[in-house]
Amino acid sequence: MRLDGVSQTNGFSTPNGSASSQSRKPLSHSLNGQPVFASNGDSQTNGSVKSPNSLPSYFGHNREEVTRLLIQSLYDLGYSGAAELLSKESGYQLESEAVAMFRSAVLDGRWSDAELILVPSFLTESGHENPPRNKLVLAENANKNEMLFYLRQQKFLELLEARDLGDALMVLRTELTPLNYDIGRLHALSRLVAYAFFFVFMIADLVVFSCVLRNIYTNKRDGMGLSALLERGYYQNYPVGFFYPATWMDTHVTEFISPSVMIPDHRLAILLDQIKRNQINQCLYHNTASCPSLYSDHMCDRADFPLRPGVELSQHADEVWYCEFSHDGTKLATASRDHCVIIYDTSTFSVLHKLREHEEGVAHASWSPDDTKLITCSQDRGARVWSVETGRCLLTISHHRQPVTAAAWAADGESFVTASLDLSSQLCHWSLRGQVIHMWPGGFRVQDCAITSDGRRLVAADVQGKIHVYNLSTHEEEYCIPLKSKPTSVAVSRDSRYMLVNLSEGQIQLIDIDTTDVVRRFQGQKQGSFVIRSTFGGAAENFVVSGSEDSRVYVWHKENGMLVETLEGHLSGCVNAISWNPTNAGMFASAGDDRSVRIWTRERDAPRTPAAEKQRAVSSNGFTRTSALRSTSSF
Repeated sequence: MRLDGVSQTNGFSTPNGSASSQSRKPLSHSLNGQPVFASNGDSQTNGSVKSPNSLPSYFGHNREEVTRLLIQSLYDLGYSGAAELLSKESGYQLESEAVAMFRSAVLDGRWSDAELILVPSFLTESGHENPPRNKLVLAENANKNEMLFYLRQQKFLELLEARDLGDALMVLRTELTPLNYDIGRLHALSRLVAYAFFFVFMIADLVVFSCVLRNIYTNKRDGMGLSALLERGYYQNYPVGFFYPATWMDTHVTEFISPSVMIPDHRLAILLDQIKRNQINQCLYHNTASCPSLYSDHMCDRADFPLRPGVELSQHADEVWYCEFSHDGTKLATASRDHCVIIYDTSTFSVLHKLREHEEGVAHASWSPDDTKLITCSQDRGARVWSVETGRCLLTISHHRQPVTAAAWAADGESFVTASLDLSSQLCHWSLRGQVIHMWPGGFRVQDCAITSDGRRLVAADVQGKIHVYNLSTHEEEYCIPLKSKPTSVAVSRDSRYMLVNLSEGQIQLIDIDTTDVVRRFQGQKQGSFVIRSTFGGAAENFVVSGSEDSRVYVWHKENGMLVETLEGHLSGCVNAISWNPTNAGMFASAGDDRSVRIWTRERDAPRTPAAEKQRAVSSNGFTRTSALRSTSSF
């Protein structure tokens, strides 16, 4: 990767620690005290300072917008003095007088004053090109009743926290109800009053009551308190979810005020983040978790990408159907048609264990979250849980009457789910003692399954062309996605946002788990007859990687969908599965029908082992493929 920055900044800089550490006060960006405000688009000459409107644009950008963004960012960085100096020198104010007054009224809880500013702002006056100083400039979608509802709701919640239940009930009846806005939420607020009466008068637990109410409008992650009314939805962490669904406050007050007078929070930081994201999206080989520097344009070197088939593992006697690195990256498990599972040490790729107790081919393996156990799934209709340290079988699942196709661990590592082609018991949730926690109703066969990293959802690929998503806690189905062709595998991203579905028609779909939208489609690999598994790859999962029936490995850029590389390394047959080392971005493995597992690395750090120095083992061609797990035609 090209060096993104330089060792020292251009010109002179202040040593770390010498800058002002004064933290930004809630109203500091409102110009602290009693400044002279300028209307939107106007400025003061401040003595000898030129009028900003008479100055040229800033490299084609609006000078006022750039300056006001800089002022806001200086406050964000804690440089209040510099922000005030820039405002004075430029003549631009961060916020209009009306916005500053409105913000102050909300944060101080002066609800009447806030409404006296808000309500007249909805009145239009003819003959005025610019709004009066005491009026807010509102966005086109501004809704008076909705904004009033947010303000009065906050007032209501504060009265509840102060245990002034009488006044809170009066606000609900005389101020919130007449707005006739969101009747469902009004009913929820009414229930909250009953809830408050219960805590205060029935059990007199004032401490618990105060904590509950504070959680309603305080975002505990960053401690913003009442400013959340102006900055973001404040119900998302409310512990009693049936009162306040998280979506209720997705729209907040600032969205109704024109950004020309009230810049969205941290706007420059957001723009810089977009720049970095765009640079990453344009960099085909971006394979690092660190963000690019702002000092220079960013581009990663192809030589830093794992394109070299450095090590060939040839210990299996038949097709290798699956491979997966452990979470800590120190081990690799491979599963084969030869009934065997092999665990390797990834520092030397020496064999740690050969697990031989399955009676037929092994199609899948899954590491426990702490990497101490491994589940293997076989065509012998069984699944086994192994101790990784000793290689001993700890548990055998023999419930299914058809091949076990996949398994997935719960996030806590205390239970797991097995998937099967068994119509009567295609999905089962097990404890570590082999006890059934839940068995989903039959009716379809499952080719693959995965549990999201946050432990919330189970995703199952139905061989009839559907994706089923279940709530793992309640075991209820949240939704079902119909597909145009049969899915052969499903993988989920580390952030639990996306699923990656291989389709037998030769397409891979990236699907948003929350919205069910198909975000992107990846094409180019050959697939149609056999089970092929793709995965997310790279340090920040910037890539999608898949095997193919043409013996190649295909790598796409996840964000722009571009085919980055087509790699040749296997001698013949399908490349069945891919696994990217989660702790070493410069290494991934591929498992193929040629009986080999390839370890792909960067040229500079390819492991030097005896296996790496051997000439490629020659594989026989034409293996018979009649397995229900291998052939999609048996679906």
